[in-house]
Amino acid sequence: MSKVHLSLILGILSIITPYIGLVIGIFGSIYASKLLCNINGPKERKLISAGKVCSVIGIFLHTILLILLSFSLIIFFLTSV
Repeated sequence: MSKVHLSLILGILSIITPYIGLVIGIFGSIYASKLLCNINGPKERKLISAGKVCSVIGIFLHTILLILLSFSLIIFFLTSV
């Protein structure tokens, strides 16, 4: 497995793993950004870009999940008193 494939795998894992996907997504996005500076081939560049896009989508989804979870817990504790 090469570094290019690891970038894509981290991006996909950031989407499908609950709760720790945010951390994986941040790590995958940083890793993909560093790889984009060093890779010259067009095929590798496309895979890295796909991994970065998946990482950003995972970060976005898990951020929304955490915001909704926070709001639901706040509402639950405010209405249970």
